[in-house]
Amino acid sequence: MPASKKTIQRSFLVASATLLPLSFTAPVFAVTADASPSASPSATPSATPPANMSSLGGERLGRPGNQVNLGGGAPVLPADITARSWIVADAESGDVLAAHNAHWRLPPASTLKMLFADTVLPKFPRTTSYKVAPSDLAGIGAGSSVVGIKENETYTVHDLWLGVFLKSGNDAVHVLSSMNGGVRETVKDMQAHAEDLQALDTNVVSPDGYDAGGQVSSAYDLTLFARSGLQKKDFREYCSTVRATFPGTTAGNKKGTSARASSEIRNTNRLLSGDSDITPYQGIAGVKNGNTTNAGATFTGVAERGGKVLLVTVMNPEKKEHNEVYKEAAQLLDWGFQSAGKVEPVGELVAPKGVDTTAQPGANASGGANPGTGAAHTSTKQVAASTAAKGGSTGIGVALGLTGGFVTLLAAGVFLVNRRWPLPDLMRRRR
Repeated sequence: MPASKKTIQRSFLVASATLLPLSFTAPVFAVTADASPSASPSATPSATPPANMSSLGGERLGRPGNQVNLGGGAPVLPADITARSWIVADAESGDVLAAHNAHWRLPPASTLKMLFADTVLPKFPRTTSYKVAPSDLAGIGAGSSVVGIKENETYTVHDLWLGVFLKSGNDAVHVLSSMNGGVRETVKDMQAHAEDLQALDTNVVSPDGYDAGGQVSSAYDLTLFARSGLQKKDFREYCSTVRATFPGTTAGNKKGTSARASSEIRNTNRLLSGDSDITPYQGIAGVKNGNTTNAGATFTGVAERGGKVLLVTVMNPEKKEHNEVYKEAAQLLDWGFQSAGKVEPVGELVAPKGVDTTAQPGANASGGANPGTGAAHTSTKQVAASTAAKGGSTGIGVALGLTGGFVTLLAAGVFLVNRRWPLPDLMRRRR
């Protein structure tokens, strides 16, 4: 594989620290919408992958079962991984270190919101205000996770994205979809973006990931969505936010004036925020979790240790213990970090369509220096202060309280992964 094809910017907001554990209740998705046999499993998916799967990214990624090339000193794969499909990849080079049924088309649950965010997030400034109409909240599936958006109340785009990422709020997704021209238009946009990213296992039916006939994705595609989304500063901020203040309902008071209540929301990604039986994963910085009747539990995460950034996606563990999807993801991340430099890749995460993979790092399409690639280094104290002013608390901010580590922010203009590939390699700065 050409070296230039294995270079991607080191631009992910990550924190190599143990975060404060938080305990909260997981969102529940109670729906059993059967999918068409040609596109997706039924409400009770088969435990056997199809005989023919895509081989995009490498021939071995189309094979069923574990795919790994262990070198000298490499640890064996964890023996108790029960997920129907999973993948471990280097977020920067795109190398797939190991996989299991990577292209199996399965219901994605709310991990599909990564594609929704990667598609819609750049369209609206975060300070834009929007008053919610009753029609904006129509068509939300029974049992959906919600953040508590109320009709006739006004929210900023920043509020709505916090609702999407932290509470996996289908109500927030539908409001943003209304702003984008409606659910049908948003689904169309998401499908087109998936195809641009070469996420060809994905068929979008509902923008929120709610179970719907024919709605499928794969561990491979979900990893592509995460890798693309993480190029965007706002995406990185939202997916790494542990807790935030969310506006409630406006009501009158005894003085004859109106006041608006607010409440704290917490991220339902257990590897980021912790739970009673799981501690936050060292170095975690997102990305998105999901759970529906059809999909079971799904999760895509990004983490960094020792200068290595890994992506992991886990879909539908057969073992149904509490927080099992996070426990299996953590095991696979541990294996990936221990295996760095000791395994031969079994495939790669492909670049988007039409992107020049021969471009040299730091060069733009005309061959000159990419604007802003100096990327001023910003301390986590500045990041945390900025986030606090906006009503949020990021994983970076929590880590700051424990380690005082430093992170790097990207310069403006290099977030859109589909403009060119690879993006410049930016240095990190730490104490």
